[in-house]
Amino acid sequence: MKYCALASGSNGNSYYIANGSDAVLVDVGINTKHMELRMARLGINPASISAIFITHEHSDHICGLSVFCKRYQIPVYITAGSYKGSRLQLPDYLVHIIEPNAKVDVGSISVYGIPKYHDAKEPCSFLVSNGAFNIGVLTDLGRACDNVKHVIKHADVLLLEANYDEEMLEKGRYSFYLKNRIRSGWGHISNRLSLEVFLESRTPRLRHLILSHLSGQNNTVELVHATFAPHCTDIKLSVATRFQETELFDLYALAKEETVEIRLEQQYMGCQTSLFTKVDEA
Repeated sequence: MKYCALASGSNGNSYYIANGSDAVLVDVGINTKHMELRMARLGINPASISAIFITHEHSDHICGLSVFCKRYQIPVYITAGSYKGSRLQLPDYLVHIIEPNAKVDVGSISVYGIPKYHDAKEPCSFLVSNGAFNIGVLTDLGRACDNVKHVIKHADVLLLEANYDEEMLEKGRYSFYLKNRIRSGWGHISNRLSLEVFLESRTPRLRHLILSHLSGQNNTVELVHATFAPHCTDIKLSVATRFQETELFDLYALAKEETVEIRLEQQYMGCQTSLFTKVDEA
């Protein structure tokens, strides 16, 4: 499986996941020109996208959807509440209304809807699976509910929101209303709370954590990386930004690298054991 964040942040979000020739997008929150430019830099053909899944109707998740899906004739999977809230008028034949907890098969992959708390009409996150590996996309989390914890426990790759630093938000220039909306349990999840649910729910199967949907005003890449890095020494850690796409990651290659590293470590420990034995015998 291959995956990347094409855009991540309060100014636009889109995530790409593929298994062989089957590829999906989660959200299209930047305009088509920038979608095409970012995909081109990664060698992704927009026409190869099999389906688009929409988490909710906020503009940073759908602002590029109408043009992009019509240009490339890509079916859109969206809840009834999100579609109504979006006020988009997409061609009927491209719109597939789903339940927040729906399972949709797209070729060799299955996409599972994950209901969540967020101040939108009928929001959901998504877990994408090929039957062997699971990639969870968990952003725009008002709080860490049991559904979020369940995905973290079963994820091999996790795109997890770390939206804001609590002190930066409190001291920042946002209005009192907006600050309360963000931290209300229906808005976004802070670095601290994101780390807490990550540590509570992670399992040894997790290989890669990508921190996502950082606030442009109330967080920094350096801060969020420093918060999580001490707890991610055994996995790959990345931070998706609002400024550019991440690299195109390959889960199979990552799993292969880990296997090689484990074997090398086992060989090293074996040599150490032999060495100690010889010293003791001497």
